[in-house]
Amino acid sequence: MNKTKITFHGNPLTLAGNQVKPGDSAPDFEVLANDLSPVRLSDFAGKVCVISVVPSLDTPVCDIQTRTFNAEAAALGDDVVVLTISMDLPFAQQRWCGAAGIENIRTLSDHRNAEFGKAFGVLIDELRLLARAVFIVDANGVIRYKQVVEELTDEPDYDAAMKAVTGVAV
Repeated sequence: MNKTKITFHGNPLTLAGNQVKPGDSAPDFEVLANDLSPVRLSDFAGKVCVISVVPSLDTPVCDIQTRTFNAEAAALGDDVVVLTISMDLPFAQQRWCGAAGIENIRTLSDHRNAEFGKAFGVLIDELRLLARAVFIVDANGVIRYKQVVEELTDEPDYDAAMKAVTGVAV
């Protein structure tokens, strides 16, 4: 059990799972696409993966984070894929993406087994939601950047994440 703490409106929460760090091989995981098909990190081998993690797309900060990465993804090129992972049901993700006009990223659901959350150490033990985080995984499957936002209601540092993507995708 990972004892890393984050907060939600100042109240402490515990992150469960394996604590990954830059330089580690990214653990493979299985999540669900909007059509309920299984998706694994290994499906994107050879591409740089930006993994944007949100608690729920139907909340204001998660909405902003996902729209921001969708806008950034348009300029990243074919060698970079942007994934947004949450515990939302695939049907809710599909509905939200349609309403929000999201076209440059893939939303994926970890609701079934929390496999991603446990593998990357971002499963909030008390809520069974995912912490707000950003990971950059290079084309060889190595984690090159990690940002777990300490206060769940804060946005990630987009500039730092995009600088990390640019450095990895060269």
